[in-house]
Amino acid sequence: MIDKNIVKGLVEEWLQDKEYFLVDVEISTDNKIVVEIDHADGVWIEDCVDLSRFIEESLNRDEEDFELEVGSAGLGQPFKVAQQYLNYVGKDVEVLDADGKKYKGVLSGVDGSNFTVTIKEKVKLEGKKRPVLQDVEKHFQMDKVKYTKYLISFK
Repeated sequence: MIDKNIVKGLVEEWLQDKEYFLVDVEISTDNKIVVEIDHADGVWIEDCVDLSRFIEESLNRDEEDFELEVGSAGLGQPFKVAQQYLNYVGKDVEVLDADGKKYKGVLSGVDGSNFTVTIKEKVKLEGKKRPVLQDVEKHFQMDKVKYTKYLISFK
């Protein structure tokens, strides 16, 4: 089986001096290599082709055959790395916390492995008969949520 660290190293080498970042590398037992990259402004197919060629030229099919797929992290798929959180600050996201509760709101900040989502929540205010809809900040840790993903809007 092809070593994941070798493929990661090749991808990191290709990424040098580029604004792309590595999201994930997966290698199945039958040597299917799947590489996901991302960029703040989206991923160009030409760059996926260039990366694919770079990896193919660096690995020897005669020693070990493989299948290679290079693409972008899917829009609407859960975030896998901190850079994805940074790219979506100010955008609508959905968070499923560790307890299984969903939150939808605006990703309002990222600090290391922590992030904040501003949601609309009904809050009971003193002197008011009915709860009032207000912005409330919810704080999360990236490794303590089941997922966070960008909410695609067609408005």
